[in-house]
Amino acid sequence: AGATLSPVTAPRLLKLAEQSGLTIIEDDIFADFEHEPAPRLAAFDGLDRVIHIGSFSKTLSAATRCGFIAARRDWTDGLIDLKIATSFGGSPIAAELVLGILRDGTYRKHINGLRDRLSRAMAETAARLKVMGIEPWIEPRSGMFLWCTLPEGLDAADIARQALAENIVLAPGDAFSLAQSAIGFLRFNVAQSSDPRIFTALERAMRG
Repeated sequence: AGATLSPVTAPRLLKLAEQSGLTIIEDDIFADFEHEPAPRLAAFDGLDRVIHIGSFSKTLSAATRCGFIAARRDWTDGLIDLKIATSFGGSPIAAELVLGILRDGTYRKHINGLRDRLSRAMAETAARLKVMGIEPWIEPRSGMFLWCTLPEGLDAADIARQALAENIVLAPGDAFSLAQSAIGFLRFNVAQSSDPRIFTALERAMRG
């Protein structure tokens, strides 16, 4: 949603996990989109009860099924067994390619350019939506997704269905909500929101 962890919240969350005997999975696949890294639970915790997960599928390509896990040493064998049992191993070629661009600086140059492009797209998309009365739920500091609230009384699923009739695919909030409690929310991928037809179809759908 664009929200980040604060240094005040992190210790409280870890304390609750300790009191409850819980292990936290920190799914951090969008981390490299951040211009200024936010605090990570794994750093506060020292990987005691936090398993930290990262990936290159968002920053490089969805076809790059390559990522990493940081966890306690005594947990790694079990995690490796789980990976083999569920995915039969990854692609050695993809892993070698990722390692190569990490070593030679190509990844750093790529991600710096990607961050800048996404920041511009985020600002442009938010500005166009605000003119239509659609407000960002949170103003993300980075990333590709922008969660927005519709004007009161509008149903995001209805809006999405009407837009689909014009071959425009929108993401209503309830598609991501187990409780089906996000009826007034839409999620936009700003990297794919430069087409003016999106906003034309959205405006027509809002008028009904």
